[in-house]
Amino acid sequence: MRRRLVAILSAVAAVAGLVFGVPAVTGQAPQAAAAACSAPNWVAGQWYDVGAVVRYTNGGYYRAKNANPGYDPVISTWYWEPYSCDGGGGTTCSYPNWVAGQWYDVGAIVRYTNGGYYRAKNANPGYDPVISTWYWEPYSCGGGTDPGNPGNPGAFVVSEAQFNQIFPGRNSFYTYSGLTAALSAYPGFATTGSDTVKKQEAAAFLANVDHETGGLVYIVEQNTANYPHYCDWNQPYGCPAGQSAYYGRGPIQLSWNFNYKAAGDALGIDLLGNPWQVEQNAAVAWKTGLWYWNTQSGPGTMTPHNAMVNSRGFGETIRSINGSIECNGGNPAQVESRVSKYRQITSVLGVDPGANLYC
Repeated sequence: MRRRLVAILSAVAAVAGLVFGVPAVTGQAPQAAAAACSAPNWVAGQWYDVGAVVRYTNGGYYRAKNANPGYDPVISTWYWEPYSCDGGGGTTCSYPNWVAGQWYDVGAIVRYTNGGYYRAKNANPGYDPVISTWYWEPYSCGGGTDPGNPGNPGAFVVSEAQFNQIFPGRNSFYTYSGLTAALSAYPGFATTGSDTVKKQEAAAFLANVDHETGGLVYIVEQNTANYPHYCDWNQPYGCPAGQSAYYGRGPIQLSWNFNYKAAGDALGIDLLGNPWQVEQNAAVAWKTGLWYWNTQSGPGTMTPHNAMVNSRGFGETIRSINGSIECNGGNPAQVESRVSKYRQITSVLGVDPGANLYC
């Protein structure tokens, strides 16, 4: 990045990660008159197109928001939504308007500026329900996910089930919904080229963020002694959030005040003034990783995105992220770690890893 997007994770592998407790989300079957429904029972592994309605094992009915190969309706809430037999949304909502900066406890329900309703999954000081998807979830008056506010863009080449398989021990902060919500910031990511190239790029990105965060465990840089080093007072805008505020955060461990400024300007978010958003909002965190991936070449000669879509290989993405330290024999073990994870992810996605894996 950089004067290095620092994530000195290999040196602190024994340091405990920051694990946020997240209340378990359980599927609440919508109340509906069973006699009015004639939908078939849900079958695991069976293909369902958008709009398909099924009867789940808990007696509730669910409708497919996105086509899927029989994912569990209670677990895979991006693919399914609770459904009532009359097709309606239940009772009329009368919840208060969301107010930025106001405290909300777990379970609080608000009406957002887009007319949709959201429920607080985690207590928060008034974070934006659309951006802060770790704190909020879409809500319908009938008690389920609001079909008008699914909270995710179109299909990603990595499914939620595959994401969970790739990161079995991830920190609950790094949500799949946060990642898919961030994709709209860089629509060319994992959508350019053939299906093979799309999956290779997604795998390359996830392999590198796995390395930078110890398997999506670490949200912030673990070596706090480094925190005061990431303020470059030679920049005209200085360090308004404080000398020690620009440490590594997020999936690619964004660091330095000038990187927070550049990323924030590109994303339309004040990260220079409030860098803590990267460790508080999952979608913002993922967006900073995608910002670097799609726009920055770091110590390399091209962005990681261009390396993958132009068939330069996974090795070039390593060079663009930390090549000055790891490539050309600098740290073969770290390179091997990245390559090993990339091979694993491409295997999960069912795609060949391609050539030029090393740097």
